[in-house]
Amino acid sequence: MIDPRRRVPRTDVLLADPRLAEAQRILGRELVKTVVAQAQERARTGEIEPEQVADDAVAALPAGASSLRPVINATGVVVHTNLGRAPLSRAAMDAMTTASGATDVEFDLTTGRRAQRGRGALAALARAVPAAGGVHIVNNNAAALLLTALTLAPAKEIVVSRGELIEIGDGFRLPELIESTGSRIREVGTTNRTRLGDYADAIGPDTGFVLKVHPSNYHVTGFTAAVPVAELATLDAQVVVDIGSGLLKPHPLLPDEPDATTMLADGADLVTASGDKLLGGPQAGLLLGKAELIEELRRHPSARAVRVDKFTLAALEATLIGPPSPVARALDVDVAELRARAQRIAEQLRGARAVDCTAAVGGGGAPGVELPSAGVALPPSYAELLRTGTPAVVGRVESGRCLLDLRAVLPEDDEAIVAAVLACM
Repeated sequence: MIDPRRRVPRTDVLLADPRLAEAQRILGRELVKTVVAQAQERARTGEIEPEQVADDAVAALPAGASSLRPVINATGVVVHTNLGRAPLSRAAMDAMTTASGATDVEFDLTTGRRAQRGRGALAALARAVPAAGGVHIVNNNAAALLLTALTLAPAKEIVVSRGELIEIGDGFRLPELIESTGSRIREVGTTNRTRLGDYADAIGPDTGFVLKVHPSNYHVTGFTAAVPVAELATLDAQVVVDIGSGLLKPHPLLPDEPDATTMLADGADLVTASGDKLLGGPQAGLLLGKAELIEELRRHPSARAVRVDKFTLAALEATLIGPPSPVARALDVDVAELRARAQRIAEQLRGARAVDCTAAVGGGGAPGVELPSAGVALPPSYAELLRTGTPAVVGRVESGRCLLDLRAVLPEDDEAIVAAVLACM
């Protein structure tokens, strides 16, 4: 008898299969070879017949060369950090596709000479916040603070309220970031109460600037006191405000969330923010403020190290001037519409029911704010099945049920949710 392992097709024969040859063109030879090797090993161990190797390899091919998988965010957290924060609009995705080739990101096609890098995105950001004398873009908000400390407070003190020395996800701590630049933190006030006099007493020859930080992922209540930016602006020091979540102007649903326009109008010299949270764009750090400060930041040697790429510039510009982003749509959606969508979905699924629920902003924005929402309740066992299915649907388990909250789900994804649940059944 012939050992079945001898019947396993050779790698070169398998790679010549028209289906696998086409896959190599799209996914790359090494990735396809890895999938083929796995199928061959399954045949050698008897899991499949040798004649099934090619078909098994084709079935196991990933949709793309990246390991990232698309996810439908039904968690009820609009800006979910673990799911990549803000999903991009179609306009932003199209802009990134355009940017994937050679572009005029730093070139003037009219004169044939070098031009300002990312001028379109910078102009769009300046138009979005007219109160800013100048704007600059770096790769995230932490980089914006890093560049600010290096530029405005080298070997100097940065005055911060004790109640604003935040820690965010993955153990990232603001004090450690600032101290890494060589600047020193001058803590003032207490955890729950800081007054204008506390700042005034700390300001001196060694002061680089006063930093006010939005405690974006927690909310202190009770016997508290904080100093608004308008009062900090009366001090004899530059005031930098980290608003965190990237809200550029006031939003009626989030009255307590600081925004760049208001902070600048209240007298802040510089505002830093994120691009991939409430703004709804790509990961980026936004710097807005006095023109002379922005120019000083832009010219600092470290500015090159935190420079954004052409993809970020393209997506950010499209987010600023294009149609409403998915985050904006999720915040502005009518709850009655969510209820109607939940009912339509539930009617197509055995054992499902439409329910009212509560969503959250997430991503370090609007802590404590509850957003009324609606969703579909399923048995709790569906949570894992949906997460590992195609497409992956991530909900949340609460009160003994798997809840698919529709606040952050685009209407065009409702049919995909129905199909995903039916596949589980």
